[in-house]
Parts: sequence; C-alpha cells; structure tokens
Amino acid sequence: MTSRLTEIPYRRDSSELFNLIANEPWSIFLDSGYPNIDRGRYDFISSRPYKTLTTYGNETFIDDGESVRCSEQDPFELIKSSLGKHIHNLTDLPFCGGAMGYFAYDLGRRIESLPDSTRQDVVIPDMAIGLYDWVIVVDHHKRQSWLIGQDRDIRTEQQWTQLSDLFHSEGHQRMEKYTVHSSIKANMDKNEYANNFNKIKNYIREGDCYQVNLAQRFSVDVQGDPWDIYLQLRKNNPAPFAAYFNSPDGSILSSSPERFLKVNNEIVETKPIKGTIRRGTYANEDKALAEQLLESEKDRAENLMIVDLMRNDISKNCATGSVAVPKLFALESYATVHHLVSTVTGRLKNDRQALDLLRGCFPGGSITGAPKLRAMEIIEELEPHRRNVYCGSLGYIGYDGNMDSNIAIRTLVYHKDKVYCWAGGGIVADSKVDSEYQECFEKAAAMLKLFQGNKSDDVGR
Repeated sequence: MTSRLTEIPYRRDSSELFNLIANEPWSIFLDSGYPNIDRGRYDFISSRPYKTLTTYGNETFIDDGESVRCSEQDPFELIKSSLGKHIHNLTDLPFCGGAMGYFAYDLGRRIESLPDSTRQDVVIPDMAIGLYDWVIVVDHHKRQSWLIGQDRDIRTEQQWTQLSDLFHSEGHQRMEKYTVHSSIKANMDKNEYANNFNKIKNYIREGDCYQVNLAQRFSVDVQGDPWDIYLQLRKNNPAPFAAYFNSPDGSILSSSPERFLKVNNEIVETKPIKGTIRRGTYANEDKALAEQLLESEKDRAENLMIVDLMRNDISKNCATGSVAVPKLFALESYATVHHLVSTVTGRLKNDRQALDLLRGCFPGGSITGAPKLRAMEIIEELEPHRRNVYCGSLGYIGYDGNMDSNIAIRTLVYHKDKVYCWAGGGIVADSKVDSEYQECFEKAAAMLKLFQGNKSDDVGR
C-alpha cells in the first residue's frame, strides 16, 4: 500500500523535473515522449535506489547499501524475491515504486545456451536493476504530478521534505554540452553486410530459419554530458517507450517506439514491430510510402512470423485460451520512419508473475527472428560485436506486480567517452540486400544525426 503521496507542480516537459537529478548515479527517466508526441500518458522519474542488482555473466552482485553479496541464482528470481509479496496500491497510477533498469540482450545467455563467438568490447552489466522506494509520476492527461513513496527504505521518511522541496524547485539548466571527436564508424562495411546477408539467405534456403534480424553497430568518440545528448535525441526522435538511465557503468539513452511486455492486473500485452519504411519529404510522398508499407506482402509476412512467435512465447505463462491478436499490421509513424505494429494479448496464469513472463519471452522475438534460438545462434555467428543493451529491454516491475517494458531499439550506450548505437532489420526469403542495408540507416537516422549526419556516406569503417 502506498505510504506517502505528495502532489508536486506539473510540468509539461518532464525532462525539466529529471534535470534536477540527472547526474545522480542510478537516476532513471521512463519517458513517454510528451510533449513532442502525445501517444504516451505517464512519465516515471526516480533515483537513489535502496538496493541494486548488477549481473555479469553468471554472477549477480546485490548491493543493499551496507554490504554486497554475489549470487549465481537466476537474476529474474533475484528481482522477484527482492520485490517481495505483491501489494495493492491505493492509487490508480500504473507504477508506484519497485524495480527499474535494464535487461541487456546478452542476459539471454542465462536463458539459452549460445556459442561465445562475438567480441565483447563494451563491458557493462548484462542486467542493471535498482529497487526504488520513491518515484515521481507525471500524468499528462490530468496534468498532474506526484511524489510517491513506499517507506521500504528508512531514507524515504528522512528525505521526504527534501525530496518534495527539490521537485517543487525551478532548479537550473545544466550547461555541459557534448562535443564530437571522431567520425562515425560502422562495424560492417557494405560488402561485409552483404556477405552476412547472403549467409542468412542461405540458412533460410536450407530450412534452418525463416527470419533473422541482422544489425550493425555504429560508434563515435564523444565528450560531455550524456543527458545533453538525450535531450537532443528526444527532440530528433520522440518515442512513447523512451528512457534515460544514468547507470554507474554507462548511460543508456533510448528512444524506442516499441513496447515489449506490459502486465496490468494480470492482463498481458505485447506490440511487436516488423515492417519499416522511411518518411516522405512531402505530404503526398509520405502518404504514398505509408500505403506502400501497409500493402507490402513481404512486410506483412515478416510481421506475422513474429506475431506467431510472440503468441507462442507469452503462451508459456498465460492461461490456456486467453492469447489473442486484437490488432494486425497497424501503421505507426515516427520522425524518420513508418512502422507496422501488431498487438498480442493474454492473461497470466494464476501461479505466474510478470517476471516469469519476461523471462519466458526474453529477448524479444521481433529483434531475433524465427525460430528464436536458431536466429540467436546465427546472430552470434555473424555480428562482429555483442549487442549489449541493444535489443534488450528497459522498464519497470512494480511492487503491485504490474510491469511495462520496451524493446531497446533506437538505443545508445555512452561508455568511456564513446557512444555506441545499433540498427538492423529482419531478413526473410525475399529480402533485397540494398534495401535492407539502407533500412539500417533510415532507422539509425535520428541517432546518427546527433553526431555527424544521417546519410550512409557519412559513416566509415
């Protein structure tokens, strides 16, 4: 039950609130993209977790502020036990405290047995989750904001007046800007991409798989404040499942358009994206491109493969007969691209929780391919570097058992004065190498624009 609830002044742009704590370690902002887009309703802001869980390979380090212990237990189970028995919130807000952070794509190695062939050159945790006793919730529909606390951490009561005063204050504009110190480098040139593309097509012809998501990574040398980069990113590419996470090991900047898994009162929803086309320069061209995507048999078939995969994945933890597909091939439009988005729903089994569902579906099928395990093995074989946070997930799991999470696409990692970002797409039997290669740059356009340009010829090896 919610122990503390204080209304604070509503701000149309929640980044102004997060700005007050953006440089604190473990500060996190789950960002609906408002006011740059109006798809989302709620933003969530917090910092100062009373417990953190960081996973490297088979070891999870649990820090409660007084001691650090190491466990080889399943990390999803460790979060579940840390959250404890579900509580019932006294408000109707979707999140009132609990676990927040990221699950990197490479955490999938704790679930599936994969060959260790790609090079890991960015060493940050496979999972970084904090337990947050207080949270700022911003409701853009009601134009209200609240500071909510659970009093699971003794510091919440001690700091409540200070926290309330902080989020009532105007604060100040942080002025540390970022500067770029290199050209953008890709980890595959066009020939290398084409060779990997052809290997996937051969696997498909041989019956190994139906679809494989092939991604390339971009990197650039940067100095300055990653929060400043994120503020520019959310202007370039506002997204309903965006996030900024100031992890002590590296900042995560996500402008994801894709929901991975949501649980609300046992009802499950996932919204896989498959099918992408660029935005047009003029209204008529833009409309024609959107219609082209909607009518594309290839993109619809690609989307349907992932819908079937996600139906199967959520069925592991959903009640028999509850899984449905209420929406297929809906068009969603963003700053640089149009997407085809489908919706799959279900209801959790009586003995299952949100973290069981997350583990059973991780990593998301829309960014692996089908069948999932074979697609992940091929990704491991062909991509030169580990995916890291990319194609993992950021989100929350509440003390009440509810959850919401994204697929960490359109996501950057700031680590040791370098920024890394990725872009890719699903390769199927009738994919064409030139259009798939170009699609990577269309998806990465808003990110690459932050550092140099948004054309493929601005990117070198």
